[in-house]
Amino acid sequence: MFEIIFLVAVGIYFLQSVLFLIGATKKYQRIKEEDLPDISVVVAARNEEKNIKRCLDSLDKLIYDENKIEIIIINDKSTDKTLEIIEAFIADKPKFKCITTQKTIGTLKGKTNALANALEIAKGEVILTTDADCAVSPSWAKAIAFYYQKDVALVCGYTSQETFNAFSGMQTLDFIYLLTVAAGAMNLGKPLSCIGNNMSYRKSVYNEVGGYANIPFSVTEDFKLLMTIHNLKKYKIIYPLEPQAHVVSNPCESFNSLYWQKKRWGVGGLDSDIVGFSVMASGFVAHICILLLPFMFSSSALYITIFKLATDFLFLYPVLKQLKITSSLKYFVAFEIYFIIYVIALPLVVVPSKKVLWKGRKF
Repeated sequence: MFEIIFLVAVGIYFLQSVLFLIGATKKYQRIKEEDLPDISVVVAARNEEKNIKRCLDSLDKLIYDENKIEIIIINDKSTDKTLEIIEAFIADKPKFKCITTQKTIGTLKGKTNALANALEIAKGEVILTTDADCAVSPSWAKAIAFYYQKDVALVCGYTSQETFNAFSGMQTLDFIYLLTVAAGAMNLGKPLSCIGNNMSYRKSVYNEVGGYANIPFSVTEDFKLLMTIHNLKKYKIIYPLEPQAHVVSNPCESFNSLYWQKKRWGVGGLDSDIVGFSVMASGFVAHICILLLPFMFSSSALYITIFKLATDFLFLYPVLKQLKITSSLKYFVAFEIYFIIYVIALPLVVVPSKKVLWKGRKF
């Protein structure tokens, strides 16, 4: 019976992986350079004195028509030197603008409220968002904007982590795995998730849904906005595998910060529908079976485990190759150990308590 359950779970997991990879590698048409829209790049920063300079440096190097770009940095009530660093950096750079969160919009809290404050003044036709602990490539903004055909409302991109050891390497592979699932599902017409540090959307569509103030608050504001736009059923939302739009984030520095990151995403994921939970279920059962393998050992179960690991490797490889970060595969074993543990543990952590700690705030 154990082998049958394991085989069915891994079989479903494999079929899902094939479908998601097909979706993730879907190609999309791009507009001409002369048709590129005016854009606003928006970054919310709270107590990011260690990271903000790197982010600002990368944004300053963006290749985009100076008359079509503005960069808005929101100081989200930082208590360190974040604001001082921002103001010094942008003093002689007119395309940058810095504001500090002053008012509460509706019932919004934290980062979502900061973003809503910035979006009130953003002038761009298209909004691009990233995080203060990220570095974008010079081609990032243009690579994203090229996909804004007239019927496209939202475009997402891939993010990986700075990789220098097994702990950061497993986070990179985790990011790419999850974002490939997100991209595949989105490109097949059933969005399941996205990531706000490499996301963009039309300002007019954001206004059409009433902005963040009209969306129920969530600790994963990016996912809520994605689903609200998707539910309009009027526009395309796409997730191209575009190497030039790749963003690099700083990894979590400790297991404690990684725990709260995963819990926040897990709490946000509770808003998923039956399809989202079904996708999670096959992975959960498959990983439970792998964990039980030492106690329920058989040659059949061992072969199924090997097949599951091979599925993950072959799922990751083509995307990592496109993004030119296949070197992170040397941490594949660390990723699989981590993947098995957190996929099993996450429901046990999220269901009893929805409390989240994020940027020094409780939600």
